[in-house]
Amino acid sequence: MQAQLADFIRDTPQGKEAEAILCKCVHCGFCSATCQTYQLLGDELDGPRGRTYLIEQFLEGRGVNEKTQTHLDRCLTCRNCESTCPSGVQYGRLADIGRQLVEQHVERPASQKLLRCSLKKGLSNGPLFSLAMGLGWSVRPLLPAALKAKVPVRRATAGACSCSKAACSPPCHPASTPRRRACSIASA
Repeated sequence: MQAQLADFIRDTPQGKEAEAILCKCVHCGFCSATCQTYQLLGDELDGPRGRTYLIEQFLEGRGVNEKTQTHLDRCLTCRNCESTCPSGVQYGRLADIGRQLVEQHVERPASQKLLRCSLKKGLSNGPLFSLAMGLGWSVRPLLPAALKAKVPVRRATAGACSCSKAACSPPCHPASTPRRRACSIASA
């Protein structure tokens, strides 16, 4: 694929890297077979090939909007697509470049900024995450079924291990059925 990058990106290190990645892509579509978001949503723009087109259009100066940002946000960056690409396209790196540049050109609503910041801080901070999970577990019985399903069932602590072996590590956890899972220590 040939890309004619816009002036704002052409002679930058990111532009050169993105252009090299774009030139490798032949748009064969093999990547779609392993893309989880494409498989789930069925929208070409939610697959690596579609996102590559969106990034290319933006880098060529054809504009970007919230819709482009949404499609890039939906990528899990799992890089499964890279494993099936016969051309060796580093899609994950292209997506990183695209997201960073789109973030600079498309203003997010304040509510979305707050949510993203909260998730970033909350998921990466162990004590804060534990506090949030504790709160979730305490109100789980009161939640509607749809939300209740999203809060995992609290696992037993080491003292509640059903095998009663002091050296059980990791501790045994109750199974979802009345039976208990087997201890991680081989029985003698």
